[in-house]
Amino acid sequence: MRPVYGLVAVLALALLGWFGAGAPWLLGAWVPAAALAIFIAGFVWRVVRWGNAPVPFKIPSVAGQQASLPWIEHSPLDSPRNGREAALRVALDVTAFRALFRNTRVRRDGRGAPIYTSERLLWLGAIGFHYALLVVVVRHLRYFLEPPPALLQAIDRWDGFFQVTAPTLYMSDVLLAGAVLFLLGRRLLDRQMRYLSLPADYFPLLLVAGIAGTGIYARYVGKVDLVAVKGLALGLVTFHPILPTALDPVFAVHLALVSALLAYFPFSKLMHMGGIFLSPTRNLANDSRRRRHVNPWNPEVEVHTRAQWEAEFHDKLVAAGYTLESEPSHEQTA
Repeated sequence: MRPVYGLVAVLALALLGWFGAGAPWLLGAWVPAAALAIFIAGFVWRVVRWGNAPVPFKIPSVAGQQASLPWIEHSPLDSPRNGREAALRVALDVTAFRALFRNTRVRRDGRGAPIYTSERLLWLGAIGFHYALLVVVVRHLRYFLEPPPALLQAIDRWDGFFQVTAPTLYMSDVLLAGAVLFLLGRRLLDRQMRYLSLPADYFPLLLVAGIAGTGIYARYVGKVDLVAVKGLALGLVTFHPILPTALDPVFAVHLALVSALLAYFPFSKLMHMGGIFLSPTRNLANDSRRRRHVNPWNPEVEVHTRAQWEAEFHDKLVAAGYTLESEPSHEQTA
């Protein structure tokens, strides 16, 4: 039932977009603007909130030898000793998904013995999904810029390098659709993943699948008027929307799903896009043997030193034959 909740939510959003096609002032102007404002405000709020959170413990996740004695070789990426090595590890995690590439999964054979298998297929699907989505988002910027920068035009040419159809078939469209189906199928078909998955895990995948599906249909099948779409996009950027009398229903559904994804993004697991840079398990150096990490949550407490204790019980300690480490001053004994 868990994936059904996400599917019902996506279908409800699609129906709102379909029936909202006749109100372009709402779906073509106010809804995207409100979704973008929620996205920016929510993203900034989450990042600032995370940035102000104290880090009470040094908790970098490590998988290698920590730097210690000069003659012991350490692992700079799996156990970084300074900020530079920690930044390099974060950069590789962001750009190459290094942590996921090294991930393994534990299964058990018929006798109950553990079997460790590689998760390279998951890494391939994840990195294909993220990079394809990045290319699609960057490529769509040409609708908001006039004239489009040379870099966007180059990305458009590289993405449509094969030109096997008219209009040009983009590699990122095929890769994004395939990666979404793979990640969704993995959660549905794998018993362990299906048990662990929540509706919040299915909803973003189904939402992206709906966005990709309606976008592919609008480009290659429905042949939406891209000139009108660009006019609408430029109007939104300049705060002077040029609204048609009615939106194409498929494009309206596509726009409604994109707006829902923008508004949902800051309050979901998708915020790992910004959170990975602020994660203490990744961005901290593993230097606990060389540098003291002070807990910022430790409150200021009034301490009672040994000298003060000896001064307080001086006469009793002397009478008991206790050897004092320090003789109290006149003010202390008074």
